Amino acid sequence: MMDWTDRHCRVFHRQMTRRAMLYTEMVTAPAIVHGPKPRLLDYSPQEHPVALQLGGSDPAELAQAVRIAGPWMHDEINLNCGCPSDRVQSGCFGAVLMESPALVADCVRAMIAETDAPVTVKCRIGVDDQDPETMLPAFIETIAGAGVRHIIIHARKAWLQGLSPKENREIPPLDHALVLAMKQRFPELTLSINGGITTLAQAKALLDQGLDGVMIGRAAYHDPAATLIGADALWGDAFAPDPIAVVDAMRPYIADHLANGGRLHQITRHMLGLFTGKPGARGWRRVLSEGASRPGAGLNTLGSALAELQATAA
Repeated sequence: MMDWTDRHCRVFHRQMTRRAMLYTEMVTAPAIVHGPKPRLLDYSPQEHPVALQLGGSDPAELAQAVRIAGPWMHDEINLNCGCPSDRVQSGCFGAVLMESPALVADCVRAMIAETDAPVTVKCRIGVDDQDPETMLPAFIETIAGAGVRHIIIHARKAWLQGLSPKENREIPPLDHALVLAMKQRFPELTLSINGGITTLAQAKALLDQGLDGVMIGRAAYHDPAATLIGADALWGDAFAPDPIAVVDAMRPYIADHLANGGRLHQITRHMLGLFTGKPGARGWRRVLSEGASRPGAGLNTLGSALAELQATAA
């Protein structure tokens, strides 16, 4: 998620699930072509399986970005056609691309030619005054014709005029039924759903209705234990670590980051919600929020936060 996640967040999330695909925040194709490649593309081997999410609307430039990213060996390449941010609208990528399905088809066709990894698309059910029941199947059919086999659908429209990105995540009504109908209409495709899903029970219910996957965004960030610990059961895997074991699993990664000149808060800011709803969660957040950005903060600060949590919970 733009302005939220990063490689540290994904390593943290990986301690809670071995199976779930983790997605990078959207990186624009021009940034990869012209910018600092390692800073944009490096990630920890622990993150696998991990998908690189790209933004762009120029087929040749997207193809070049995919070719450049090849040595990084992402498990999936995703084209974002769902983000409603004004920053992406001005660059003609994200949700605004749903107005140009033929262009999206050209983009993914060019991307597919440059990689052996699956190329997927994340989209909305429509934008602005589009009729989702007409537009969405036409969009799916067009990009499937270009070779896309997996589409992640955010089950809301995006209003590009009049709503902020935050409002676009909350105000347009959810239409999970439409996404389910698309699976019935396109059974040969892998269709995943996104939007308004905050619990594993909700995810399982949607999978049981025939969908192939569920993407969870902000709920996994704010309350990661509730949405990621136990998620592997959806694959028949019993892996479900205790949240305190997750903290312990992060210690070597944090120590390495600090030894290489990093700051504690760069990692622990993603860990604040780990104990959401549990006794001592407030103390955990307070110690990390106040102490992790101080000069010299290290594993002792993490230990103090954990001690505060356990003292309150006792």
